[in-house]
Amino acid sequence: MKVLVAVKRVVDYNVKVRAKADGTGVDIANAKMSMNPFDEIAVEEAVRLKEAGKASEIVVVSMGVKQCEETLRTALAMGADRAILVETEAELQPLAVAKLLKEIAVKEAPQLMILGKQAIDDDANQTGQMVAALLGWGQGTFASKVDLAAETVNVTREIDGGLETLKLALPAVVTTDLRLNEPRYVKLPNIMAAKKKPLDKTTPADLGVDVTPRLTTLKVAEPAKRSAGIKVANAAELVAKLKTEAKVL
Repeated sequence: MKVLVAVKRVVDYNVKVRAKADGTGVDIANAKMSMNPFDEIAVEEAVRLKEAGKASEIVVVSMGVKQCEETLRTALAMGADRAILVETEAELQPLAVAKLLKEIAVKEAPQLMILGKQAIDDDANQTGQMVAALLGWGQGTFASKVDLAAETVNVTREIDGGLETLKLALPAVVTTDLRLNEPRYVKLPNIMAAKKKPLDKTTPADLGVDVTPRLTTLKVAEPAKRSAGIKVANAAELVAKLKTEAKVL
């Protein structure tokens, strides 16, 4: 069984991002970049499926600039078998990524596609759902447990009332949540071995996909700074301030 995993290169979650002075976007110059944490969970889950004998091949794919090769090499070091880079300098929005993934899925014919539920840079949470719709596949989003069988996959997901388990016919799309697993630490020998694993390159034009942005960012600004809190002597003073100052009562 072939598993296709999509990964994205984003600003490392430990880095505090800042808006550009002209408000056109986020300043990523000289910022540390890494794999999107939810995508890292997706790769880990695919590797565990292979280790359990339920998957035979793991293909990772990323889209963007040439530096995305580093992200793909990290996925290969975690245990993926080969990688595909859709190289482009264009701004890729969720629908464009979904269309590219669809074309790759048609070419690669995986039985399961695993993605992170969202990327920590745009927080769109749309790509998994879009690619499932474009392919006509079943989808299990926000997965906290994945049980793969020969022709089906059971996906347990958290909902407001507790847990919900979906049974999907393969092929299917699964998006990962934080509680699904804890990604492994990548050891140096695996990093060195990953350099020898195959990494193919293509472009949106080769796949016949128009990635022209459909949305325009008007302005990016940092959140307003919060004012300092105050202490009150008793409940009566608190209620008074909520009425007169906060005006929420």
